[in-house]
Amino acid sequence: METGAESDLRELVVLVDESGRELGTATKLSVHVSGRLHRAVSVFVFDGEGRALLQRRAAGKYHSGSLWSNTCCGHPRPGEPPVAAAYRRLREEMGVRCPLAPAFSFVYHTALENGLIEHEHDEVFVGRFDGTPVPCPQEVEDWSWVTADELIEDVAVHPSRYSAWFPIALRELLARGVPEQDLRWAV
Repeated sequence: METGAESDLRELVVLVDESGRELGTATKLSVHVSGRLHRAVSVFVFDGEGRALLQRRAAGKYHSGSLWSNTCCGHPRPGEPPVAAAYRRLREEMGVRCPLAPAFSFVYHTALENGLIEHEHDEVFVGRFDGTPVPCPQEVEDWSWVTADELIEDVAVHPSRYSAWFPIALRELLARGVPEQDLRWAV
C-alpha cells in the first residue's frame, strides 16, 4: 500500500528555464535528485502588527524536516497558476485563507541533506492574516508569529535552524523595499 508521502514524491512539477518559461514536467523526487530547475511558490503571511507567520516543517518531510521556514511553500501542478498553488498550499499546510499578492520571484540552487538538490524558480506571494492558523500535522510541527527584529537576528545567528530557501527569500523581500524594522506589507 502506498503512503501519502510516497504518492506526493511522484506528483508532477513544472520544469522551467531561468526566466520561468515552461519546459515540461517531471516527478517531484526526480527533480530534487537531479537538480533540474522547476517552479515553486513561497508565501509570507503577516499580521496587523507586522509579525511574520513562520512554520516549523514536520520532521517526517522528505527534506528540511524540523526546520523553520516561511508561512508555506510548494509546487504548482501542471496547468495550475502559481497564485492558485500559493492559495492551495496555504490552506493545506496552515489552514489559513487570506488575500495574497505577488511580490517577486527568484532562482536559487542549493544542496540539501540526503543528496537532494533544490533548484527552483520561486514565485513569492505575501498576505495578511489576523487569526490563529490550524496547521496540518503531516506538514507542520510548530508555528510562530515573529517580529522583524527577532527574525533578522535569529537567521543571522542560527542559520541552520532555517530551510535553505528561507534566508534567500527573506533577503529578497527586505531588498524590495520592506524596511528591516517593519515587515508590514500592504496587501
